[in-house]
Amino acid sequence: MFRAALSRFQNKWKSYRHRFVPWVALNLSKNEKTLRKVKGRSQDKLVPDEDVSRTLLRLFWLLHRGNNAQAASVSASSNHEEFRTGAICAHDAMLHSLGFCIERKPSTLPFAGTGVFVTRGVVPEGATVAMYPGTVYQAYEPILLQSIRNPFVFRCIDGVLVDGNDKGISKMVFRSCSGRDRLGPFLTSDTSWLTTNPLNPLAVGQYVNNCSNDKSANVCYQEYDVPNNFPLELRQYLPNVNYSQDAHQRLLRCVVLVSLREISAGEELFSNYYTIIH
Repeated sequence: MFRAALSRFQNKWKSYRHRFVPWVALNLSKNEKTLRKVKGRSQDKLVPDEDVSRTLLRLFWLLHRGNNAQAASVSASSNHEEFRTGAICAHDAMLHSLGFCIERKPSTLPFAGTGVFVTRGVVPEGATVAMYPGTVYQAYEPILLQSIRNPFVFRCIDGVLVDGNDKGISKMVFRSCSGRDRLGPFLTSDTSWLTTNPLNPLAVGQYVNNCSNDKSANVCYQEYDVPNNFPLELRQYLPNVNYSQDAHQRLLRCVVLVSLREISAGEELFSNYYTIIH
């Protein structure tokens, strides 16, 4: 019985460690291939924030037009569930606006569970490939309960944390904060990433596995603060929300994944982590 329990724990850990930030941090020195060194937060950007904004706006405007067109005709349709989840148009909109599609599938890494793959088109180098969804915590805010057995907590260079877990208490916290921040008829964040059919098809970045000695990185993380002039009607597609209500005084932190090279259909996405060098 002890051996069976130990075996279950080992299998669980092998899956857990691919996303568990403290384990990655402790093992960076043992595997330099998983590490991208930067001199500071301003140096973590492979592409300018303006390029990230243009990509998001291109996709979000297309999603917005598609959803408005569907809303005008959905009353005559029996397919209400597909309309609600955005499953009808999300990936088509991504292919049309960005030239590629990504989807969650079983990872090619042993014991890694779910991964993210390019399923259609070709991702050019320097493209915004995915977003890391979740609740954004400042370094001084409590996250202990949410972090227990949670492999989806991402740590930014400045100590800001993003909890990308779509289950349990993390899911409840995100839904609560999202509902709190609604501005009249306008949603300011997207909760559909908590389902199997995210309205924003980029919002699967929490399932991108870390690279290994056998699987080199083809994407990397980049911090992105949503500018104040980001259109209000498009904020409903942002898969992030601040934990504290008083955080509205600062820009919303998002984390995107940017391609390090051209990525073809059929390839799995593998990330590397950055560390500050002095």
